[in-house]
Amino acid sequence: MTDTKLREEICRLGRSLFDRGLTPGSSGNISVRCDDGGWLVSPTNASLGSLDPARLSRLDSNGRLMSGDAPTKEVPLHTALYETRSAARAVVHLHSTHSVAVSMLPEIDPRAALPPMTPYYLMKCGATALVPYYRPGDPAVADAIKGLAGKYSSVLLANHGPVVSGDTLEAAVHAIEELEETAKLYLLLRGLNPRHLTPAQVKDLVATFGLVLPDHDAHGH
Repeated sequence: MTDTKLREEICRLGRSLFDRGLTPGSSGNISVRCDDGGWLVSPTNASLGSLDPARLSRLDSNGRLMSGDAPTKEVPLHTALYETRSAARAVVHLHSTHSVAVSMLPEIDPRAALPPMTPYYLMKCGATALVPYYRPGDPAVADAIKGLAGKYSSVLLANHGPVVSGDTLEAAVHAIEELEETAKLYLLLRGLNPRHLTPAQVKDLVATFGLVLPDHDAHGH
């Protein structure tokens, strides 16, 4: 995809996420890795609902600003996912309400923040890790992400929001939407003893779709 097309895609999908209330105000950020190893990333204090293709931050492979506005303060977060997940070509971070709410609950397993509730959650997100709270932009969050050793494409930042990597920007957006819907389901069903997918059903999905789940014990294996 050309630089121009990538810029348009970031703005189009950012607007879609914003318009549907998945990240309010100037929260959230998006990055896409370019063929030269650098990235395009949404600027700091920019609303995903009104991104300007020409003002997106263009970083080189060392994270230095080449053109556009100053980048989001969450660059360390994005960098850590790219460094630990070699197939990642895009990273999306939102402040979506239900995912943030789940990240604040005391019972959440940091190795599997959500149970295997639906097949599409497993197919799009795999398992979701929960990392402790760090202030936005804190470089220490990168160490927490690196500590996951690239096993997770979807992560909840405690009291902050979800971050997801994907092999395309569209895939990352679809995955973070699925994560948000699963968080909503979890909250709707909390305390009602819902039926989750059985270990056999999870095993069937893994075999059929070639899924790689980072922590099989957390999904009943």
